[in-house]
Parts: sequence; C-alpha cells; structure tokens
Amino acid sequence: MEHPNRLLFLADVVLPLPLADAYTYRLSEQLAERVKVGCRLIVPFGSKKIYSALVVKVYSVPAPTGGTADGGLDVRALKDAVDLLDESPILLPWQLDLWRWIADYYLCTLGEVYKAALPSGLKLESESVVVFNPDYDDATPLTRNEQYVLDLMERLREQKVMDLQKVVDVKHVLPIVKSLLDKGAITMREELKRNYRPRTVNCVRLTDDFFDETALHKLLDDLNRAPKQRDLVLRYLDLAKVGAALTLQNRQLMVELEKSALMEGQSEAAFKGLRDRGVFELYEKNVSRLASPAKGSLAGLLDFSFSPAQQCAYDEIVAAFAERDTCLLHGVTSSGKTEIYIRLIQDQLERGRQVLYMLPEIVLTAQLVERLKRVFGDRLGVYHSKYPDAERVEVWQKQLSEQPYDIIVGVRSSVFLPFQRLGLVIIDEEHETSFKQQDPAPRYHARNVGLVIARQTGAKTLLGTATPSLESYYNAQCGRYGLVTLSERYGSVRMPRVEVVDLRDRRRRKEMVGPFSTDLVKAMREALERREQIILFQNRRGYAPQIECQVCGWVPRCDRCDVTLTLHRDNRQMTCHYCGATYPVPDRCPNCQSQELHSIGYGTERIEDNIRQLFPQARVARMDLDTTRSRTAYERLLADFEYGRTDILVGTQMVTKGLDFERVSVVGILNADTMLNMPDFRSYERAFQMLSQVAGRAGRRSRQGLVILQTKMPDLPVVKQVVTNDFDSLYSDQMEERQAFHYPPFSRVVNILMKHRDPHVVTRLSNDMAQLLRRVFGQRVLGPDTPMVSRIQLQYIRKVVLKIETAASMAEARQRMRQIQQYLLSLPEYKSAQVVYDVDPV
Repeated sequence: MEHPNRLLFLADVVLPLPLADAYTYRLSEQLAERVKVGCRLIVPFGSKKIYSALVVKVYSVPAPTGGTADGGLDVRALKDAVDLLDESPILLPWQLDLWRWIADYYLCTLGEVYKAALPSGLKLESESVVVFNPDYDDATPLTRNEQYVLDLMERLREQKVMDLQKVVDVKHVLPIVKSLLDKGAITMREELKRNYRPRTVNCVRLTDDFFDETALHKLLDDLNRAPKQRDLVLRYLDLAKVGAALTLQNRQLMVELEKSALMEGQSEAAFKGLRDRGVFELYEKNVSRLASPAKGSLAGLLDFSFSPAQQCAYDEIVAAFAERDTCLLHGVTSSGKTEIYIRLIQDQLERGRQVLYMLPEIVLTAQLVERLKRVFGDRLGVYHSKYPDAERVEVWQKQLSEQPYDIIVGVRSSVFLPFQRLGLVIIDEEHETSFKQQDPAPRYHARNVGLVIARQTGAKTLLGTATPSLESYYNAQCGRYGLVTLSERYGSVRMPRVEVVDLRDRRRRKEMVGPFSTDLVKAMREALERREQIILFQNRRGYAPQIECQVCGWVPRCDRCDVTLTLHRDNRQMTCHYCGATYPVPDRCPNCQSQELHSIGYGTERIEDNIRQLFPQARVARMDLDTTRSRTAYERLLADFEYGRTDILVGTQMVTKGLDFERVSVVGILNADTMLNMPDFRSYERAFQMLSQVAGRAGRRSRQGLVILQTKMPDLPVVKQVVTNDFDSLYSDQMEERQAFHYPPFSRVVNILMKHRDPHVVTRLSNDMAQLLRRVFGQRVLGPDTPMVSRIQLQYIRKVVLKIETAASMAEARQRMRQIQQYLLSLPEYKSAQVVYDVDPV
C-alpha cells in the first residue's frame, strides 16, 4: 500500500502492437524526473515479453490509501517501467498529433502507426531464448526428436528459438520446445533485441603519461634501436597535430586519428609494442553510416536558364502560395518541372526552412538524387526502404539534431520523419498509386498525409504531375488548390507521335512476331540502326502469367491463395505474387499425367527472351521487381541505360515513372488491354496515366519520339485521349460518370474487408456486417461481395463497400463503423476473424 502523502508517477505509452489503447506504467521517482513525452521506455508486456514503448503522457496522481487511485485506476494491476531509452524525445509534438490523425482517419490503431513509422532499429523487442536446465532429471521418456533437441541444447546451453530452428534437422521446432518446457528439461527467458547498433571505428590516442615534451623526447631517444616503432610515433605526432596541443597544453586540439589511417604501410607488431609500452591506447568512436558528399554548389542551378513557360509557371506557383497552401503543377512530360522544384527548394533554404521531396518509387530516387546533390551537396538526405535499417535510424537521429538535413528525398515512409522547420512539401508524380500503403496497416496515402503535415507545420505543398489524379484536379478546379499549367516541353521538343496498332487486325493478317507487331519490330530495328534506345512496357513480371495442360486444361494454383501461379523461368519455379510461395515447375500434369504443359501469355522475362532472339546484337536489360530487389541493382540498371550500355530496356510500370533518358526514341506498349479491362471505376483514369507516362519517355531531347501502342480495343475513348494527350476530355467524361454513380471526388469510399480461415464464417460475418451497416448508412452500403482474389494466405475474404457523401461527417461514420466492428468481433463465432478498413482505396 502506498503512503498517502506521496505521489504516484505514471506514464501512458503506446506499444508497437495492433492495440487500440495506451497502457499505463508506474515510474520510479528517478525515472519520472527524466521521462518526457516522445521518449521510449522499456516496459514489460504480458507474462514474458519486453518492448520499447513510446511515451504519450506523463503525469502523477496522489498515492491511494487503498488499491485504487483517483479516477478508478487500479494501482495494484500496474507494472513498473524497466528503463528509459532516450534522454530526449525521438518524436516531435506535431508527429504525435499526426500519428493520432492517421489512426483515426484510416481506422487503425496507434500501435500500428508506431510500428510503421519508426525504423526497425528504434523498436526494441524481446526474443524468446531457450536455456538448457542442467538439473533436469526426469524418468519420463522423451521422443526421438525431443532427445535430439535436448542433446543439442546440452551442448549449446542456450539458443534463441529462431536460431534453434535453423540448426535442427526438424521441420517445426516450436512444438518440441513446448513439450521440453512442460517437462522441465529447458527454461525460457526473454532478451531485449536491439536492432540498431552504432557503427564504430578504432581510434588511437597518446596516453596521458606521454602527453609531455620531456617524456616524448626520452621515448624517441629510447626508440633509436626500434626504428619501426620510432617511425610510427613520429607519424602519429604529425597526423594527430600533437605539436600545437603540447605547446598550448590542450589535448582538445589533437586530431582524432583512426587506427586504419595511422597504420597505412606500418607494422602491426610495432603498434602492439608501443601499446604494450603504454604509449598508445585504443578507443572506439561512433561514426555515421551516412554518406558525406562534397559540398554542393548552386552553379549548376545558376547556369540553368528557365524557358519563358517555366518562368511563367514558377511565378504563378509563388503567387498561388501567397493565397493558398496547396498548388497543383500540371506539366507535360519533359516540361522541366524538376528545375522549377529546385528553384522553389532554394527559396525555402534561403528562408532557413526544410523541404520534403516525395517520390512514388525508389527507382526514381537514383537519378534525382544525383541531380540534386550536384546543386545542394550534403544538405540533402535520402530515406527509403532499400537503405539498410541502420542508415535510416541515423537519418532519423540527424533530423532531430542541431544540424539536420535541409532536404529529404524519399518515398512514402519519409512522411514520418521529424522535421523541425518544414517549409515546403513537394509530391512529385502525385497521381501514383504507389503513394498508397496497402498492407499492413496503417493503409495511409502519403500524398494526403503530406498535406496534413504541411497544415500542421505551416508549410506549403506542391503537387506535380503530367497526369493529375482526378481528385486533385477537381480540388484545383474548385479553387481549393492553386492550378498552374505547363503545357510545352523544355527546348520546344515535340510531344511523341503515338501510333495505335490493332492487335486483332494484325493477328488476322499474320503480322505479329510473338507479342510484337511488325510495326513495332520495324521501329525498333530503325532505332537500333540509328544507335538510339528503346523502352518496352509490359505490366506483368515473370516469364508467363500461367502454365496450362493442353490435354485437360489443368492450371496450377497457389495452395494458400485463390490465384494462378506465375512461371519464372530464370529460377525454374512458379511463384504466387500475393503470398510469395514458390513451387517447382511440374514435368507432367498431376491431373492427367500429360507432358503437354505450355506457358500462356507474356511476362517481362519472356519479352526479354524474345527480344534477344529478334535482335541478338542488341544489349537488353529488364527492370521489374525481380531485378531491382537491392539498391545497387536498380542503380546499376539505370546507370547502364543512361550511359548507353543498354540498348533495349524491358520493364513493368517502373519504367513509366519519371525516368529521363535523352537517347530514347521508341517506346513500345505491348498490351494496353491489361489496364483497360480492370473491373474498377478508376481503370480508365489509371490506364490514361500509365500510358501517357510511358509514352512520355520517348523523344525527350532533339527529336520527336515514337510510341507504338498495341491494343485489341483501339476505338475506346481513352485510347484516343492518350493519342491526343487530351486530359481535359478524360476529366470531363470521368467526372460525369462519377457524379452519376457517387464515386470520388463526390463521395468518400471505404472498403471493409473481412477475413477468416473458414469460408462459411467469413460469409456469415460479411452478411451481418452489411446488415448492421445498412441500418446506419442505408443504400450507401454495397455488398457483401467476393473480391477477384477471394483467398490470400489461407484467409478467405469478403468485401463490403461504403460510400459516404463528402458533406457528411466522416468522424461520425468512423465512430459507427468502429462500434459495429467491436460488437461483431465480441461474438464468440467471430473472435478469430479480422476486419480491415481501406479508407480512400486506389
């Protein structure tokens, strides 16, 4: 029982778990003096787990005379925080407000936002460690596998469960561990896992005994008979600038010297001898993993002169920012939007403000970062998931320091970084669906989160694109955003000529060479003869979307998901592109034993093979998810193409996004129908955006480019709009349809997905969900329906769609949805089910 005159110190914390509520922990008086909101505490959770939790509130209450404090808090149920990880907050106040907004708007938990926002190295968690019990002496017989694991543990003494699974020749080790635990043969403990460790280097310094001129002179005299040691001492005195430090008797004037720099061409034995003699000592120094490029120069910017159209667009953006916080820059491909961004960035730096420059894809950062670093040098940092986690931790820490990066270039995760004086958010290619996080929660849209951050920090937002999202263009037309149009390419380069090829007609005339029309083959051959480059766009990776038995029609499907398997011939396996499971390619049909198994359709691997056969002398490369898994891989691909070491680049939608190569004269869109036939109200908008973007890669310098667009539906309005680059016509047509059928921007859409391993349970849950929603929202509820992919990772899926008018209260709608979810999941039948919200799906 607490003393009645004392205060009880408490902290509310968020754990990196999908938990809706904050949890309260007791603080010792010593901890309470140091803990601040935004710091991390090490706390116990459950019976054995330990986590780093983020502090969201620190307060005190009078110590209760009984077991309950004021407000009904049961003090006896509270656990004590273990330790403090940070002496200063790792989260700024506006960031915590942003987390709360994301959790509320996107209908997820604050813990899920915490898990997504911080680099892994800043989230500590415990790992189960198996410990051998030397006192175990039970007559209960063990199974063969149990004895095998126990014998192994006797040698290892202790081992993490994850590591134990790797070393034992047993498929599933956890059941064996549990059985041995129940029998007392082993015990378990939790270890705190630190994902981030600072990088250190060994440095050398002169010991205090020899920081003296007399002692040094005597040492050098003594070393006359050890010339290697004497040379090493003299080298140190020179490199470490010891002379000035001795003269002024100030060790701080000495240069910190890494051992590797001192030992170049020197003897390790000589160093050891000096260390043993007490002359030198080694110590570790933390160093940054972040690259430190040379200082940038504005010369590159000053040498660049705006065209009249660019100057006009820049002036209009500045004027728009004087009246509104957000501006949409609608500039055609190769119109010079990046140069305008650079000038706007410089404006912010002159005011002492920071800039967040967001891109939809990692693949775009390589070209852009190289360009920006020539201007801004080490004032620019990069943040995305292809960077090692330790580097992302250091970027985060640098942004909290007194000398943060002035400019951050990153993908969607960069919205979570701490900015102390943000002045401008640039969202390039704002229409891209890659800005939307799909799985896991929070399913946020980085463009919309960027707008919220700008509002919270008093910054401006510039949305840039050649093909605006219809929602953003609508907001501009309504006056919510400023609108600036840049309708001509820089240097008066003409827009590419688009030729539409009717695939049905060409196949009927036998004018196809595999997936290529004779028109495209001819254009590619002529471009290669002129030593120009070619981009081929096929939005399917792998060798073929599926294989099929020619006798009985059997098609291999994923055991865990309701999808066909994609053939990857490079590694001789079939892959599920939803769960990542892989399967060997069968030699014969398991259904009828036939060996007549043929691949159906074309993926990027197969296109690459066909191109090599057509043009054996051409240098061909492929850019898709399979070839760009590492940072160095995509940088190498882009560098090879940029410097002319690749003639033909085959790729998925990665090749459509903002890449700038001056020698590309021909772009082939091999099958536009895969985009045009999607059962989605945004299919025509997405098709126009993607086709226009990939077409924009052609003819970006001295000559007009050529785009060959292959389709079976050449008469569709959207195809003609791509040919004429008529965005206004597309916008007009789509707005009319969306208003009639209550789709965005005239309503907000929420997809409600229900998941369970039992199809009957998920069907009943979806019916109950739709029924309860209809009682509140009426005809705004559509479904339940079975989605195109109705099972992923053994979970069956059903979907309910909710449309809410923009004038209605979304806050009230979210509250009602949460209430219905909590009620249904409290029923015994649905306790193991999942309800997932996708707000503003794309």
